[in-house]
Amino acid sequence: MMQNYETDVIAWANEQAALIRSGRFDLLDLEHIADEIEDVGKSEQRELMSHLTGLIAHLLKWQYQPSYRGSSWEKTIKVKRKEIAYSLKAMPSLKTRLVDAEWLELAWDKAVSQAMVETNLDSFPESLCWSVEQILNPEFWPS
Repeated sequence: MMQNYETDVIAWANEQAALIRSGRFDLLDLEHIADEIEDVGKSEQRELMSHLTGLIAHLLKWQYQPSYRGSSWEKTIKVKRKEIAYSLKAMPSLKTRLVDAEWLELAWDKAVSQAMVETNLDSFPESLCWSVEQILNPEFWPS
């Protein structure tokens, strides 16, 4: 019995993998396999967005709430930078996102929203005020 993609994607994926390994290419659900392959890239892009958003939010907090600076924020900033570096090394094609102005603006907007919630401040710049190079630079700490 063929597994249904819509009702149990895990069972469906295991079945598709077994069909590939056994050479039963005629039974493959190619349309959904193609969708899942595309989604792998989307997942990696979402993860990059999440790390970048968290990094920018913490850099904003670092700059706009200097009296709250501490080792926790510093560690978070360092970890986020490393996670982004690992992702870019493992998947160099993600670098295209870091030159996409629209994508970066979305990351900025999300980061500002996060920083506003976490600080109760609402005076953050409306658009990206640092370069990507600065954001990712381990030596960059906004003052």
